[in-house]
Amino acid sequence: MDTSFDPTGLACLVALSDTGSFAAAAQRLALTPSAVSQRMRALEAQWGQPLVVRTRPLDFTPSGSVLLRLARQWQSLAAEATRQLGAASAHGERVPIGVNADSLATWVLPALDALMREGVQVGFGIDLRVDDQDFTHEALRAGTVLGCVSSLAEPLHGCGMQRLGVMPYLAVASPALLRELPAAGLRATDLARLPVLVFDRKDGMARAWAQQAFGLPDLRLRERHVPSSEAYVEAACRGWGIGVAPQLQVAAALADGRLQPVLPSVTVPVTLYWHQWLLDGAADRGLLGRIGAALQQHAAQVLEA
Repeated sequence: MDTSFDPTGLACLVALSDTGSFAAAAQRLALTPSAVSQRMRALEAQWGQPLVVRTRPLDFTPSGSVLLRLARQWQSLAAEATRQLGAASAHGERVPIGVNADSLATWVLPALDALMREGVQVGFGIDLRVDDQDFTHEALRAGTVLGCVSSLAEPLHGCGMQRLGVMPYLAVASPALLRELPAAGLRATDLARLPVLVFDRKDGMARAWAQQAFGLPDLRLRERHVPSSEAYVEAACRGWGIGVAPQLQVAAALADGRLQPVLPSVTVPVTLYWHQWLLDGAADRGLLGRIGAALQQHAAQVLEA
């Protein structure tokens, strides 16, 4: 078996991961879809196993994920070598990172603002991929991102990890919705009749809050899905249901009275970590390392220790 690595085939893997289709990958690489398909078939023949699941959007087999991780690390190392050889930046470098929606809506954009503006000027890019904080590390494992903000407290094999801080979540509701509660306040039985806002089917924050508030892990909630962090808070302000959102995100609405805390003494602390693939020492000071440093610096200012 030929165990050499063809950079053109690896570049096709990255393009397929980023774009989700052979046609879009071909457009990015300035090739025909047939040429991309031929390169992938050659790569699969070389390793004697399928690498890509040809669905819509396409996916990768476990073996394909192994090569995809290598391909992204290879590109990152090549970009850093280009810089060290005298270029200010590798034009066209793209670094995908995974972030949870609530961090993206609150503190990640300000943290990356300077880097993003620099990238506009010199030609590199940071691609943000959104998933629940409990699942972003799966994208890191699969090779679709090079770094991620995650609630996972243990680094994956081959990755480094830095603690970012704690993002507390608070249950909030509109004053009109709270007026429907008994004078004594919210009880566990009220959650059977009042709607509770949930981001999506991966979101376990409302259940975590209900368990912490009432010690009942199997409470049945009247869930209403609102799959956008900004729209989630807006839905809570409009009285669509009880929301469990980051204190950082609802601070303004609490201050002006559009929202009120449901149980002020009960919060759900979510500790966030930055994970990234460990390349060599030089690459770690490259764009991926700068992204991690920027996130850590800003997180120290806005998240709880």
